[in-house]
Amino acid sequence: MFNKLKDSVVVVTGASSGIGRATAMALAKKGAHVVAAARREEALDELARDCEGFKGDVLVVPTDVTDEDAVEHLGEQAIKQFGTIDAWVNNAAVTLFAQFEEAPRDAYRRVLETNLFGYIYGARTAIRVFREQGYGNLINVSSMVTRGGSPYISAYVTSKYGVNGLTKCLRQELQDTDIDICLVMPASIDTPLFQQAANYTGRAVKPMDPVYDARKVSDCIVDLIKSPEDETYVGNAGRAMGALHKVAPKAYEKTMARQVPKKHFRELPAAPNNGNLFQPQNHWARIDGGWNGKRGITKNGAAKVATAGLMLAIPAAAWVWWNNGGQSKSWVRRLMPV
Repeated sequence: MFNKLKDSVVVVTGASSGIGRATAMALAKKGAHVVAAARREEALDELARDCEGFKGDVLVVPTDVTDEDAVEHLGEQAIKQFGTIDAWVNNAAVTLFAQFEEAPRDAYRRVLETNLFGYIYGARTAIRVFREQGYGNLINVSSMVTRGGSPYISAYVTSKYGVNGLTKCLRQELQDTDIDICLVMPASIDTPLFQQAANYTGRAVKPMDPVYDARKVSDCIVDLIKSPEDETYVGNAGRAMGALHKVAPKAYEKTMARQVPKKHFRELPAAPNNGNLFQPQNHWARIDGGWNGKRGITKNGAAKVATAGLMLAIPAAAWVWWNNGGQSKSWVRRLMPV
């Protein structure tokens, strides 16, 4: 296990915006050598300039993670420049809003190629290096929606379920080594992901409240490099909804089926488009998506949503406990997601 940030070498995919950009900057501030990957070279160059004067530095490597050769080249460049890779953060992601049967086949496939196969290519490259050097830390950024799914984003959810499965399999294969495999499951995060989403619903999209700052996720990733954990939530709302699905899956599904059409869309029309699936959009090279404040909810609102989820989960847990004859062995495990 490698747990030192200063002078460590960390590869971050999807570093041009959102969680990836926040992570790259947080690591550079701590003195790490960051190898920043994304499709947008201009955005990566801007990131490197923003990190000038930090304790660490940023190596820019333009990379399309759907291209396995390009991902292998990313790893080679990191080794060539720094001689090692201590941690690899699989983070690059795109999304698609559409009813399942109306989603264009090429768009659906592209989400899987980016979010799942991009992670597979990153893991294969990283783990080869980790095995040779005898240690390493692979961090896969997934999503809280993998605890129960969500309508209208089935391509995204499917890809993230795959990431969870991949992570568990790799952790088992590497059980008796000094290679750590971590999974991060954020709730709704304030990033430009939603402005860049492919959309075939006819309505403009937004993240579901509560919306958390992307820096909460980057802080989590930094902590995992120092002290690895198997699975970590970011955002109490995600933890609460995960608990609800664990103890009352039907209630979770009904809640999502009703709330997503109301809360995941804006009262604005949107023409059918592929977003940034096939071509990057350079004007969204920033951490925040602007969803907090007027278009987001207050911290008090976030607390209310998280509390509401827990208030649903706790009675459901009690019901499970009662129907198992009051046996304590079951209700705690059902309440706490694993």
